[in-house]
Amino acid sequence: MFHPLRVSEVERLTDDSVAVTFAVPHELREAFRHTPGQHLTMRRATAGGEEIRRTYSICAPAAPADADPVLRVGIRLVDGGEFSTYALKELAVGDTVDVMEPMGRFLLAPRQGYFAAVVGGSGITPVLSMAATLLAREPEARFCLIRSDRTAASTMFLDEVADLKDRYPGRFQLVTVLSREEQQAGLPSGRLDQERLTELLPALLPVGDVDGWYLCGPFGLVLGAERALRGLGVDRGRIHQEIFHVDDGSSATAARAGGAPSHATLTAKLDGRSGTWPVEKDESLLETVLRARSDAPYACKGGVCGTCRAFLVSGEVRMDRNYALEPEETGAGYVLACQSHPVTPDVELDFDR
Repeated sequence: MFHPLRVSEVERLTDDSVAVTFAVPHELREAFRHTPGQHLTMRRATAGGEEIRRTYSICAPAAPADADPVLRVGIRLVDGGEFSTYALKELAVGDTVDVMEPMGRFLLAPRQGYFAAVVGGSGITPVLSMAATLLAREPEARFCLIRSDRTAASTMFLDEVADLKDRYPGRFQLVTVLSREEQQAGLPSGRLDQERLTELLPALLPVGDVDGWYLCGPFGLVLGAERALRGLGVDRGRIHQEIFHVDDGSSATAARAGGAPSHATLTAKLDGRSGTWPVEKDESLLETVLRARSDAPYACKGGVCGTCRAFLVSGEVRMDRNYALEPEETGAGYVLACQSHPVTPDVELDFDR
């Protein structure tokens, strides 16, 4: 469900990024209480009347139960991005934005342990919330942050990360790599690919002792980090990932190439109500639902955010790509409606599970 929230602060972080804070009315404080790692979906109507939705991770620490939640997100300008351009060039204090309640399964609920993250660019946003909340609430917990950015000037949340290092010197480890700029001290410049991470990670920390790895950022970085960790013997269950950007060439589009029935019907349950509709040629199951139910959940439509997750009750589908669901979720029967196409004549989804 979307709620109109007033912008209370817009802070310039770098030349191409801002942090936006929303005021949360008292009656919505519980609805907008978040777990570290969750994101917000925002919507805006364009000049042509089209609705666009984008998701941005919450960077603020999770508020204690007796305090009001703080909704602060980091937004980086994307070439051709309608919402990010609007946020950087037009959005101002006092404006109102339609915001959906926090969602997402890229989570680190505070608990004792040793945790680490490999992030690139704006991938720092959810991890900042994770680290800040964890270190504040769990006095014995430790966190190692390995971050990659192009240059020092393009690095988001420099002050916030430096503050964590100053406040928790014995429990927070920071490693910074710049891909396009040499540092006066620290690691040499260059990309953090699989080969480099395989060599670097064991030199920085005891890889096998880490209770949870959190990977966030561009597709190439996340994929390389996951492969490096698996090669170092890390169990898949300890690796959590969220991808912010996926190049078109990285997706598997075979789902539309063949195997689809000539006529298919979708039955879907959403908010307790069911409906049945014909699936038109080449459309995703999410598009089928949206033709009749404008309240169907979605954000990116790219298989990345996971907002459109649904349980496959019956039938068979094929997904174009999946960068949001964990193997355990797909194994349990969940699919991404925005990427799913029918393989059998009849398919049933449940968005409420």
